[in-house]
Amino acid sequence: MPRKVEGNSTTSTTVSPARAQAALRSLRSQIDKLDHQILKLVNERATVAAEIGKLKNDHGEEIFSPAREEEVLQNVLHLNEKHKGPLDAGTIRAIFREIMSGSRALQKVLKVAYLGPEYSYSHLAAVDRFGQTVEFIGVGSIAAVFEEVNRGHVDFGVVPVENSTDGRIADTLDMFMRMSHLTICAEVRLQIHHNLMAKCEQQEIRRVYSKPQALSQCRNWLAKNVPQALLKEVSSTATAAELASHEPGAAAVASRQAAVKYGLRILFTDIEDSPHNETRFAIIGNQKSGKTGHDKTTIMFRIPHNPGSLVEALDVFKQNKINLTWIESFPGPRRLSNDSHEEKSAVRAASKPEYMFFVDFEGHIEDPRVKRTLQSLEEQCQEVTILGSFPMAMTSG
Repeated sequence: MPRKVEGNSTTSTTVSPARAQAALRSLRSQIDKLDHQILKLVNERATVAAEIGKLKNDHGEEIFSPAREEEVLQNVLHLNEKHKGPLDAGTIRAIFREIMSGSRALQKVLKVAYLGPEYSYSHLAAVDRFGQTVEFIGVGSIAAVFEEVNRGHVDFGVVPVENSTDGRIADTLDMFMRMSHLTICAEVRLQIHHNLMAKCEQQEIRRVYSKPQALSQCRNWLAKNVPQALLKEVSSTATAAELASHEPGAAAVASRQAAVKYGLRILFTDIEDSPHNETRFAIIGNQKSGKTGHDKTTIMFRIPHNPGSLVEALDVFKQNKINLTWIESFPGPRRLSNDSHEEKSAVRAASKPEYMFFVDFEGHIEDPRVKRTLQSLEEQCQEVTILGSFPMAMTSG
């Protein structure tokens, strides 16, 4: 709500222009000296990081260490809060993320695949996790991200797992079942702010492009504010922005960065129906993440098709006092016996699909209590697959 600012009747002492300019020059001189100190320290830090990289290389250790990077971020955020620094946590995190990204690149420039093109939310999540000093590779589907990692074309992939408004991302869960040997080594929690952008006016909009999930997350706002528009689903929000930049009467729901990239005017900001709209992304690769003490583990399991099987499986977590943070069921392929091909086909046609259960819980695979829990769970399930243990992420954006 606009608020009128009333004038201040208190008389204040006016500083002369000459004195103001002298004070400005003095403050700028202080800034220059501090910049020199910051640059010196950043380069000293990078030199030490390069030495660490050499030691890692000599001993066959991975360059990217999510646990260590999370520890660094938590340390500086704690210090900033302790000393009541004027910069907020998001700014401090972004500064040190880029310092670590540049230092990591002295050892190796990582290749990271994401659902593209540039400035999709998957791209923004990848930047949030890895910083800018990375070779980003945009691909056309979530399945393609998994394939790029699986074939060794990239070091890591970034895939959406769930959204706070729309729930699970089916394509991602399906690919975890197909490529369960890939490991989740980190996560990103990105606050999603959607924007309506176009080159025309609001009343001239006839089509609104976006990814299905984005349109769903803004469905009430769009129905109220652009009821005349046809909603058109495309592969990503960035693709939507690109289409809107070429077509008369077209708009897109996408990120602010996408609007800048494709020269669109943002007509409305923050049009998501839920003010707490958030998407969680998984970082997938072939390496495991170390223990930080503030971790979570993701597994998937299959249970017998009997009454009470799920209750018995979940009771294992209760008995071991393990806190679940997410559970999702998903239809999976039915496991068949070694019968003939014709018998398998008959069974497949007649039977209902079995379900896999995806679960996140607090703790790391190296924790003794987690090990006991998984051992007990295997006794209750037909199949248990550990998808990864990794540091819990804070919400960004």
